[in-house]
This record gives sequence, C-alpha cells and structure tokens, in this order.
Amino acid sequence: MDASTRPSNPLHDFTSSQAITLITAVATLATVLPLLLHLYHDYLAFLSLGPGGTPATITGFIRVKALSLACLRDPYQAPPIPERFKGSQGYLVDFPVRHAPRPVTRGIAPHRQVTQRASKPIYDKLAQAIERMGHEHADDLEIGTSCFEKHGTGLFSRAPAKRTCQGEICHAHASDGSMHMTLHPADAKTVLEAGWAERHPIARGGWFERFVPGGFVMVYAPREEREVEVVMRVVEAAAWFVRGGDGIVEGERRDSGIVPAEGDER
Repeated sequence: MDASTRPSNPLHDFTSSQAITLITAVATLATVLPLLLHLYHDYLAFLSLGPGGTPATITGFIRVKALSLACLRDPYQAPPIPERFKGSQGYLVDFPVRHAPRPVTRGIAPHRQVTQRASKPIYDKLAQAIERMGHEHADDLEIGTSCFEKHGTGLFSRAPAKRTCQGEICHAHASDGSMHMTLHPADAKTVLEAGWAERHPIARGGWFERFVPGGFVMVYAPREEREVEVVMRVVEAAAWFVRGGDGIVEGERRDSGIVPAEGDER
C-alpha cells in the first residue's frame, strides 16, 4: 500500500507539547475527581447531621471544613486546668463511671452523636427534666431557644457570671439525646475521665472562644432512666458554673468569659 494512502494514526499526529498537555489533563482529572467526590460525600454527611448552629448550606459547609483544620487531636483528654482555676473546686463529687464504649460522634457545628442514641421516651424524660429544672428555679433560670444552636430548647441563667452565649447553660439535641454545656474545668475533667462526655472539637479556648467556650463539652445521650438522673447532675454543675459558682474573684477574666460590671464595655 502506498504510504500516501495509508490511514493516519492520530497518535502519530500529536506533537510533544500536545502529548504533555493531554497527560497533564488526565493526571489533573485523576486527582481532582476523587477530591470532588470526597467533598461531595463530606457535604452529604454534614447535611445528614441535621440542623445546627451552622446553616446547612455550601457556605456553612465551607466554614465547618475550615474549622476542622483546628480540631482537637484527642477530645477525650481533659485539658490542663488553668492557673486561675487551681484551688477552685468543681461541683461534682462521687461521680459514677460510664461502663460502656464511647459512642461515635461526628461534625463540628452541628456536632452530633451517631451511635447509642437516646430512644424517644428517654429523650422526652431528659427534656422534661431540663424544663422542670428551669421552672422550679424560675428566679434564677429560664427556658428559651438555644443561642448556640439557633433552634431547639436551651436552659439559661438569668444572671450569668460567664458569657456563654447569653448565659446559656445547656441545650439538648432531639435527634440523638446528647447535650452541649459549659463546665468548670474540674467538672469537665471529672465527666471526661468517667466516660460521660467529650470536648467539643474546637473547645480550645483563646481565639476559638468566639465559637464555643473553652469548657464546652458534649455529654452523651442517656440510654435509660437512671442515666437521665446522672446527666442531670452534670446539667446542675453547668448551671452552678455559668451562674458564677467557681470560687474565682468576681471581675477576673477566664476561659469562658465573665459578664463585665455595670458600665464596663462589653
């Protein structure tokens, strides 16, 4: 066959620069597509956690991904007690150990428990106990919409000594039965070591206080009535701390902030 009539091979028509361009494009796709797929699944996982303090939008997802770069390495490890709290006793004494593996948790905002969730009857008992506590101590406490979550029920101090998002003491998550609350460092250490809680992923103190207080923890969902009583003891400890029961001189700054004296700049 004459060479002039021989069918051309498209591969032979590529110049070196075109071949490099093609190889680069294929390599880029091989890198980018798995990354995009990973981000897509991450986004679906973010949405699956339900409503929380961060809007369930692309913007909210990007914000959470950025915060994830600063997550605690070990949320089960109690942080060192700050110097200003040394010598100050916590609220909890003779606190029981939780004899079970820790549940699996995911997310930042929202931060949720995805295994060992509370049944609806147990969650209802927990919610009723929190509301009852607010009504029985109406002079000091009140029930309202969670400041951290922007929805759902929260328990607040009427005269907080700590700036915990408008004096919020705790809020419970109807989707899983877990709770978030702010504790005295000694009490946080107690519940962490007893296996009842973990630190919020960005409860690092310092700059991250603009998102959550340094002593912000997730207390795991109760699985039976007896455990409702146990976690309500932790709610009592949070109420005591947010209301100023920590032995610290009034006016001193500390991890979770303090409401300034009247006339001071907020």
